[in-house]
Amino acid sequence: MRQIEEIYAEMMARFQRETGLEASGSGDLAVRMYAAAAQIYALYVQGEWVARQCFPQSAGGEFLEKHAALRGLERRPAVRAQGVLRFVSDTPAAGDWTIPAGTVCMTAGLERFETVEDGVLPAGAVQADVPARAVEPGAAGNAAAGSIITMAVAPVGVSRCINPAAFSGGLDAEGDEALRARVLETYRRLPNGANAAYYRQGAMSFEQVAEASVIPRARGIGTVDVVVATAAGSPDAALLEALAAYFEARREIAVDVQVKAPVLKTVPVSVRVAPAAGYTAQEAREAAGAAVRGWFDGRLLGQGVLRARLGALIFGADAVANCVVDAPAADVAGAAGTLPVLGTLSVTDLEE
Repeated sequence: MRQIEEIYAEMMARFQRETGLEASGSGDLAVRMYAAAAQIYALYVQGEWVARQCFPQSAGGEFLEKHAALRGLERRPAVRAQGVLRFVSDTPAAGDWTIPAGTVCMTAGLERFETVEDGVLPAGAVQADVPARAVEPGAAGNAAAGSIITMAVAPVGVSRCINPAAFSGGLDAEGDEALRARVLETYRRLPNGANAAYYRQGAMSFEQVAEASVIPRARGIGTVDVVVATAAGSPDAALLEALAAYFEARREIAVDVQVKAPVLKTVPVSVRVAPAAGYTAQEAREAAGAAVRGWFDGRLLGQGVLRARLGALIFGADAVANCVVDAPAADVAGAAGTLPVLGTLSVTDLEE
């Protein structure tokens, strides 16, 4: 693209050819010429930007979303992490103590989580588990077990809180590159109402679905299995029923479509890490653990667990200078309809 100085020089040269006069570099005419060159340059920039937005390969932001809409797609919003909060009393409850919905608990880093329904600490009990979710959607809400330790306002009779298991399923809003890949995929594999692309695109139109696999002839000729995973892993019964009804109304004649939850394959992970300069060993361990936990979600449906990929994820954390993956000992092959899920996670120090 032509730059301002190039446009300005061309204008000044043309003026000299047409008039036989040379404009002073500090004169009023030169200033006006430079201002005009800047405006012409701005038009070049605007024209290039418009050209980029005309094609899904280069469009961005809301204009990429318009290309997606033409293909029946929408940008996937951020998803809140889900889990359970445990409220503990130092003494047995004298009566049924209510833990109100919306009770907020926090990690040491002030990441907030709230209960999604009223809970009850029964008389004589010292603890109660209540379903909860991250206050803010996104991957930052994926919290390790035991990391939620304080309450904004303690319910009556409750002394402390903890999350006995990790909060998972939190996903950031879909970025431009991920959305672009889905848009371009609809051109490469055109859904025609009968092929696998048609069924996958239909399943992915549900906001809760993080990934979908389509298995033709899974149970013989004339059968199709659609396996779906959510950000947290397995879909609930309500989602499976909604998807089954959706495909029942749209399936081909004489085709038996079943919507199924994935087969879960537990993968234990053991890694050793060394901290980068300026970070402590604990910070390196926490960063590595967060990277691994964030990778194991529903988007892994049908994929394998590659040791090289695990190492790259961990090494990509700012706090990690080096890492060694001890488990899995070999790559875990992917299979249609199978979702790798994180088993035990061990992160220890790498002695160098």
